[in-house]
Amino acid sequence: MGAQWKAKGKEIAANAKGRLFSRLAKDIMVAARAGADPAGNSKLRLVLEQARKVSMPKDTIDRAIKKGSGVGGDAVHFDHVIYEGFAPHRVPVMVECLTDNVNRTAPEMRVLFRKGQLGSSGSVSWDFDHVGMIEAEPAQAGADPEVAAIEAGAQDFEPANEDGVTLFITEHADLDIVSRALPAQGFTVLTAKLGYKPKNPIDPASLSAGDLEEVESFLAAIDSNDDVQNVFVGLRS
Repeated sequence: MGAQWKAKGKEIAANAKGRLFSRLAKDIMVAARAGADPAGNSKLRLVLEQARKVSMPKDTIDRAIKKGSGVGGDAVHFDHVIYEGFAPHRVPVMVECLTDNVNRTAPEMRVLFRKGQLGSSGSVSWDFDHVGMIEAEPAQAGADPEVAAIEAGAQDFEPANEDGVTLFITEHADLDIVSRALPAQGFTVLTAKLGYKPKNPIDPASLSAGDLEEVESFLAAIDSNDDVQNVFVGLRS
C-alpha cells in the first residue's frame, strides 16, 4: 500500500473501468492545457499511452483533449488540490484531487476525514517524497527489474506484486525519460505518473485486524469521491 492505495473487492472492481476512464479523462484535460499535441507535451503523451493501454474509447480521448486545450471553445478547467491528514490510528494520508469546484470538494473532504484527522498544508507531506511512479510488467521472460532500474535511470524499484507488476521509482523530473527507457530493458510500461512515496511507512502488522479494517474502510470512502484522483498512504506494502 505504501506507494498508492488501491481498493480491493469485487463490488469495487465491477465499477473500476468507469471510474478509471473518468479519472483518465481528467488527467488528459489537465495535461492538454499545456498543448494538444503529445509530441511536444510529454505529460499528455504519458497519459494517452495509459488510456490506450486500458482501451479507453478514442472519441472519449479526443473530447478530453479538446476540452482541456480549449479547442472549439469547450474548455474545462480543473484545480489540482492536495488534502493531507491521517486515517484512523494515525496512518498518514495524502489525497490528490482534480476538481472544477473547490467550494464543493473542500467540505466533502472535511466530512470524509471525520473518522480520521484532516491536517493543514505540510502537516503530512514532510513525511513523503514527491517522485515519479512507473508501473511496468516484463515483456519477456527473465527481464531483471534491478538491471532495468539501473539501466533506465530509475532511483529505486519495488519487486513485482501478485499481479506481476513492478513499481519503478524515479526523480520527479525523470519520469518521462525512464518511461521511454524501460521498454528497451524488457518491460512494458502500464502507468506513469507523479506521486507521493512515504518515507517511514507503518507496518500493517503493528495494527490489529480490526484497526486495519477501519483504515481500509476510511480509504475506500475517500477513494469513492468523484473528485479524488489518487490516494497515497503511509502503510508498508
